[in-house]
Order: sequence, then C-alpha cells, then structure tokens
Amino acid sequence: MLRYALTRLLSLSLSLIAASIAIFAAIEVIPGDPAAYMLGLNAAPETVAALRDELGLSGSVWARYLDWASGLATGDFGISYTYRVPVADLVAQRLAVSLPLAAYALALSTAIALPVGLWAAARRGRAADLGIMAATQLGIAVPNFWFAMLLVLVFAVKLRWVSAGGFPGWEAGLGPGIKALTLPAVALALPQAAILARVMRSALIETLGQDYIRSARAKGLSRAQALRRHAFRNALIPVLTILGLQFSFLLAGAIIIENVFFLPGLGRLIFQAITQRDLIVVESVVMLLVFAVILVTFLVDLAYAAVDPRLRRR
Repeated sequence: MLRYALTRLLSLSLSLIAASIAIFAAIEVIPGDPAAYMLGLNAAPETVAALRDELGLSGSVWARYLDWASGLATGDFGISYTYRVPVADLVAQRLAVSLPLAAYALALSTAIALPVGLWAAARRGRAADLGIMAATQLGIAVPNFWFAMLLVLVFAVKLRWVSAGGFPGWEAGLGPGIKALTLPAVALALPQAAILARVMRSALIETLGQDYIRSARAKGLSRAQALRRHAFRNALIPVLTILGLQFSFLLAGAIIIENVFFLPGLGRLIFQAITQRDLIVVESVVMLLVFAVILVTFLVDLAYAAVDPRLRRR
C-alpha cells in the first residue's frame, strides 16, 4: 500500500509541475499589459515602466516563473495588482465560502444519488427504474444556472423562505451561513446527483452479472441482499471516480452559480480578476484549483486501493 501511494504521489507531483508551466505560459501569451491597463491609455511610458517594475513584470519569463513557483511552494501567491493585498489573503477569504459550498453540494449529491442508484438497480426494467432514469436524464439536461434561477423564484421570491442571494459571513453564525448556501448547494447538487445515480445504477447492474453474484444467489440470497452485501462494494470504483471529479468541478466550476447568488467565492474572484486583468490572481487561483484536483485524484486512488486490494500490487 505504501509503495502504491508513493508511486501515485510522484506521478501527481510531476503533473503539478507540468500544470504550473502550462498555466504560467497561458497567462503570458494573453495580449495586453496589466500595468498599461491599470494606468490607462494616456499614461506616460516611464510611469508604465515604473509600475511594471513594482509589479515584478519586467524580469525575464523564466525568472518570473521561478519566482512565482517558489512562492507557491512556500504559500506566497504574490500581491494582487488591483487590491494591493496578498493573493493568499484573498483566496483564504473566498475559500471560506467556496469550500463549504462544494462540500455541502457533494454531500447532498451523494446522499441523493447512492440510494436512488441502488433502488433503480434493484428494480431494473420496472416502472420505478424507468421513472428514475427519466428524472435523471432531465436533471442532466437542465442547466444548473437555469435551475438556480428557478429556485430563487420559488423559494426566495414566492415563498420568502430564504434570501435571493448574498452571504452573511460565518461570523453571523453557522445557521445563517448554511441557510445562505442551501439554494446554491441544491442547484449544484441535483445535476451532479443525476449523473452519479446513473453511474451507480450501471455499475451495480454490471456487477450483478458477475459469477460470484450468481453463486451468492444460488446459496439463497435474494437479489437485494446480493446487491447490498456483495455488488455494492465492487461497484464503488467508478462511483469514486465520479465523486472525485464532481468535487473538483463543484469547487472550480461554480462561477455562474456564485454570480447568480452573489456569493463571494473563488468563482467570482476569478471572474473579477479576469475583467480587471489581475493576472497574478488568475494564475494563482487556477493553480490552486489544479492542486485541489490533483489532491482529490490522489485521495481517490488511495480509496481505489482500499476498495480493491488488487490495485495495491500494481
């Protein structure tokens, strides 16, 4: 198990280095000068050059990459061009919203999808299975931002159970914070739950056709008992893959939802940084999200090995 973990960690570390080079190179080829953008079209060249020096934009490409990468390794993401505060402080403030939102949405998605997938697989071909598959297809097809606006109209405008958007801050208490994140979490979770439920059903149906399941049935277990006791664990590998991808998506891909609900999360931070050409914020936040994806991938790989011991010998 230790050898397997170290091998996967080395592979993912190399992926992280390659991603940092790709992100920095992509930011470098974007046209426009942040210093000139900040000072306006009529700024004197000397003033622009002085600001470039102050922002650390005047060195060679490799020198700036090494300075940025070494800062990332020590937790120093640089100074925001626009806000003139450490990027790490901005990220920490926004993560306090985005991370709980992603975790909340993933918990809702999993709590809905696993029992629904089990229920559909246990009733394959029946009316309940067909109804669940139709509902999940609808959940996949409906854009989450449209669903988010529908939730706002129903629960905020019509019923007035929650506010239409905004975030009071965790200092206001756990209850108000969770309440403010509930509608965004539901809007993010239901489409993901539809995907996960279909994967769970397919994996279970495939597993139910294996020889060891037929042997269990021959020994007197019912279909539902064989499904819960034997098929469920072996069907978890594709489900774990989807869960890992979903958490990464929920953390990195909630830009539209955060803007619909006016949440001060990482999505809005990236959107604002792009419009303001605050490139140090863009590349640092994107790199942080890549690190989150790689970390989740590593944890999913470890979960694979825990579920299927055969993987530990590879």
